[in-house]
Amino acid sequence: MSALRKKFGDDYQVVTTSSSGSGFNQPAPEKKKKRQRFVDKNGRCNVQHGNLGGETSRYLSDLFTTLVDLKWRWNLFIFILTYTVAWLFMAFMWWIIAYIRGDLHRAHDDKYTPCVANVYNFPSAFLFFIETEATIGYGYRYITDKCPEGIILFLFQSILGSIVDAFLIGCMFIKMSQPKKRAETLMFSEHAAISMRDGKLTLMFRVGNLRNSHMVSAQIRCKLLKSRQTPEGEFLPLDQLELDVGFSTGADQLFLVSPLTICHVIDTKSPFYELSQRSMQTEQFEIVVILEGIVETTGMTCQARTSYTEDEVLWGHRFFPVISLEEGFFKVDYSQFHATFEVNTPPYSVKEQEENLLMSSPLMAPSLCNSGEGGKNSSMDCLENLEDKESTTNKLPSKLQKMQGGGCGRDGLPMPRKLLRMSSTTSEMIYPGSMGELPMKLQRISSVPGVSDEKQMNKMVSKISSDPISQSVADLPPKLLRMQGGGGVGGRMDGHLPPKLRKMNSDRFT
Repeated sequence: MSALRKKFGDDYQVVTTSSSGSGFNQPAPEKKKKRQRFVDKNGRCNVQHGNLGGETSRYLSDLFTTLVDLKWRWNLFIFILTYTVAWLFMAFMWWIIAYIRGDLHRAHDDKYTPCVANVYNFPSAFLFFIETEATIGYGYRYITDKCPEGIILFLFQSILGSIVDAFLIGCMFIKMSQPKKRAETLMFSEHAAISMRDGKLTLMFRVGNLRNSHMVSAQIRCKLLKSRQTPEGEFLPLDQLELDVGFSTGADQLFLVSPLTICHVIDTKSPFYELSQRSMQTEQFEIVVILEGIVETTGMTCQARTSYTEDEVLWGHRFFPVISLEEGFFKVDYSQFHATFEVNTPPYSVKEQEENLLMSSPLMAPSLCNSGEGGKNSSMDCLENLEDKESTTNKLPSKLQKMQGGGCGRDGLPMPRKLLRMSSTTSEMIYPGSMGELPMKLQRISSVPGVSDEKQMNKMVSKISSDPISQSVADLPPKLLRMQGGGGVGGRMDGHLPPKLRKMNSDRFT
């Protein structure tokens, strides 16, 4: 082996052979390094505050909350230590009074009245304090009326004992009644899933309540934690973005009686708008889920948290159903709570899907119409939008109106060929045969672009309609024209013509 190392260098590695000797085993793939989470699966936040300096005094200003936030072992230690010190201090005060008055040396004198009867030493003084503080009252040790300092110390002991009891017992009660353990019976699915639902790409995860007591006013929120860099070059570590899970529709208000699937629709407003199956392998993000509600039995607010990293989001998966109908009730099978199965899901992001849809659509006219929902608009919608702009076009100068005629839209933009064919077909359906009934000259004029004024069109129609009469009169012989005199162009000349010519003229007019 040493010879091989000398020959091949330090990069030489020992390769184990298989038992059959047919070849070499492939080296085991390196396990992906576990990334640091901001929020653990159990809801604990991995944040430590350091270098506080002089700010630690703020914790003492809110001593009650500080004691409640401590761990249980420290709470019990402070509880026992506080009572022990208070008892020893008060017992020492009773012993000092007895020592100063000389009661310790004359305790067995029947003619002497001590401050506290039957107190001979420190243990007896300690027992007297405990009997007084706990209101046991054995009756063997008691205060006499010959000791005013003992009466004052007794009042101070009662006040101090009430304050200590209220403070420590209150801390312990709040500590025990905290709804943190209630969050242990609120479940979140181990993985989140991305698949199609109602024709939209959706991020889904599941929540459940193991207790029969309800969570009143349950509400769920989602935060996306992702580092990013602004266009100005500023780096934002763990930037928090909101994930909409039904805030606008009220779907974030939960009736958490049975397991529910929470959905986030991935659209243009979603931070996952450009997320695809391929890009998710290189992305680094964390989805923090926060469930809040009021515990029905205690009336206290409870909050449960969890998180999903990019490794815990399954693309193309869907959750198994867990509710079944039994006789008289609905049964929830929590053995399938975390289970998922694969479904057909496009591996593309929503942005890529919309771009592919726009490229494949033949009726898109971006220069004419604004894209509606889903980036689609029919040609008829485009025509309606163009008709709505007619009043605006008529306000343009006449020179611009002439320039926009013939094969252009209402805004002076070239219309697509398909829209022109549809518009011409529509006009033929609405006005069948109307152009054929007009004279050829009027048809040619009406086809000229820019002739849209109604008064001008009526003028041309009246002029052209009088042309056949004037032309027929002009075709008469000169003699008949002189005989016509000052008659109108369209008037009858029956009074000046012979019967034969009158018949010929009437046949010509008809």
